[in-house]
Amino acid sequence: MRRVVVTGLGAITPIGNTVPQMWESVKAGKCGIDKITLYDTTGRKVTLAGEVKSFVPEEILDKREVRKMDRYVQLAMVAAKEAMQDSGLMMENEDTTRCGCIVSSGIGGLGTIEAGERTGQEKGFDRVSPHFIPMVISNMAAGNIAIAYGFQGMCTCPVTACASGTNAIGDAFRQIRDGYADVMICGGSEASISPLGIGGFTSLKALCQEDDPKRASIPFDKERSGFVMGEGAGILILEEYEHAVTRGAKIYCEVAGYGANCDAHHITAPLEDGSMAAKCMQMAIADAGIAPENIDYINAHGTSTPLNDKGETKAVKLALGDHAKNVMMSSTKSMTGHLLGASGAVEGIITALSVQNDFVPATINYQVPDENCDLDIVPNEGRNVEVNYAMSNSLGFGGHNATVVFKKHVF
Repeated sequence: MRRVVVTGLGAITPIGNTVPQMWESVKAGKCGIDKITLYDTTGRKVTLAGEVKSFVPEEILDKREVRKMDRYVQLAMVAAKEAMQDSGLMMENEDTTRCGCIVSSGIGGLGTIEAGERTGQEKGFDRVSPHFIPMVISNMAAGNIAIAYGFQGMCTCPVTACASGTNAIGDAFRQIRDGYADVMICGGSEASISPLGIGGFTSLKALCQEDDPKRASIPFDKERSGFVMGEGAGILILEEYEHAVTRGAKIYCEVAGYGANCDAHHITAPLEDGSMAAKCMQMAIADAGIAPENIDYINAHGTSTPLNDKGETKAVKLALGDHAKNVMMSSTKSMTGHLLGASGAVEGIITALSVQNDFVPATINYQVPDENCDLDIVPNEGRNVEVNYAMSNSLGFGGHNATVVFKKHVF
């Protein structure tokens, strides 16, 4: 098996528009949830979200290209630019056919769909922008990134709802480990804070309708009542170990294992007993060649919905056995909200940094214990503690489960 390492990171999130900004916010336990500003929420049940702040894409990307991109693609391109710069990759020195791109989006260009519908109703549907289709389809973050950097290997887009970003990392990991690629750019992007996006999840009874940002996204808290929508993008550069060493790359950590499966149970509800999510974690641990006792930290899916948090707690107990009571498991969605198809990518970056920096993020704004969520959720304050192995969980609508294990890189 070829070793796979993380050599570049890029992110734009509700708690920071770069990876260093985001990581400082994570360490400080900063909440990025606030009143929605992207549209008028007057008369609507949901008024809070985790928006990206002070985002002006024209200051970072080519102005002509920005007009041809939905917001989710713009966010992905900004994160990819940071990740590529961080990696130090010089594409003129690479075999571009051995460089691939797997970047997910759970929904795609929802804002552009809404704008196109308005145009069609007002002016006729033959007057919709010629860029409409390339702006809305979910694979265009991956396509635009591959074009921008000349990655000519496999280019694809997992669409597995909230598991999409973790599937992207795991699938990219396998591409390198199994010999199909030397470099992969991977992650996810989402921008669904829109009247239709929020309205759809509100009707589904999935979103929190709380007005206080500190009591909205509260994973594992007994008073949790739904998730808070977030937006943003996370991009990682993965490389084969010898390839990275040869070019003198900075190495954050290793990707050690990956598991993916399906509840095959219900479109939106997870299996109540957590059995298949547990199996997914066990698959990732076995793939990493370690024992459950080696896991120091879990970045939980932790959505702040009653069913998810209870089910994930059960799943961790099933997966880790007696070690579950010793493992630290926090949800950084308490800070960012739920980024849907980008959540696993952003949380993968946070987990990788936890391993590199020996710091476990907190589950912030936690107040009321729940007997059904009785693991060590690192309440309210992060911890400086050795982290050798950590895993990131994502559990998506449709029953999609994905787990990635990160390992400390020893020089």
